[in-house]
Amino acid sequence: MTYNELFIAVKNYLQNDFPSNTWTNVAGTGTTTSDGTEQINGFITQAEERIYNSVQIPPLRKNVTGVTNTGNKYLSCPPDFMSVFSIAVIDGDDSYEYLLNKDVNFIRAAYPNPNDTGRPEYYALFGPTVVANVITDELSFILGPTPDAVYNIELHYYAYPESITVAADGRTWLGDNYSPVLLYGTMVEAYTFLKGEVDVTAQYEKKYQEALAQLNRLGSGLERGDAYRDGQYKMKVGP
Repeated sequence: MTYNELFIAVKNYLQNDFPSNTWTNVAGTGTTTSDGTEQINGFITQAEERIYNSVQIPPLRKNVTGVTNTGNKYLSCPPDFMSVFSIAVIDGDDSYEYLLNKDVNFIRAAYPNPNDTGRPEYYALFGPTVVANVITDELSFILGPTPDAVYNIELHYYAYPESITVAADGRTWLGDNYSPVLLYGTMVEAYTFLKGEVDVTAQYEKKYQEALAQLNRLGSGLERGDAYRDGQYKMKVGP
């Protein structure tokens, strides 16, 4: 399902063109205009985020490489970072040494002195990155011990994929591979916005949950094993 197909389907299902609306702000000093495209795009992105926080699918996984700075125990996260899968130090012989996830308190207690240096063995999600004494929206890791040299780092992490609402070709992995969950997720958001009938809202939610369960079977089941190790699925026949 492409973006255009999804957009038209939402309008057809709801029999609503979502015309432009203009609101006057509370102070009465200005107005805000929102068109139907903006509203429907909002429903779609809300549905996408709901899905991506419910099921682990391949497009959620990204990886980047970077380097540590000698004497600096902090490592900035990518701008689109949500959570970590793994962090590894890549040695000079290209071998990977994976860091162990710990709490910030553990690293502070184990390496209380910033001069406790060496190859990092542990990491924790520290908090907002500070640049020139300004707290930013981006997060950072704290490493332990403090890097004693420049080390190559590979980070595998969880991030939201590009929304179908902004994809150049109007396509995403979710729309191409399992569109029902995207359609019904969007319908739940849109019909809730319209304050629709409770029983119809419940039907859309039921269809969404059914589609989500099927997607979860793929993302958390079929894609995490194979017939060689797990054997082929076999339905029991007979008494």
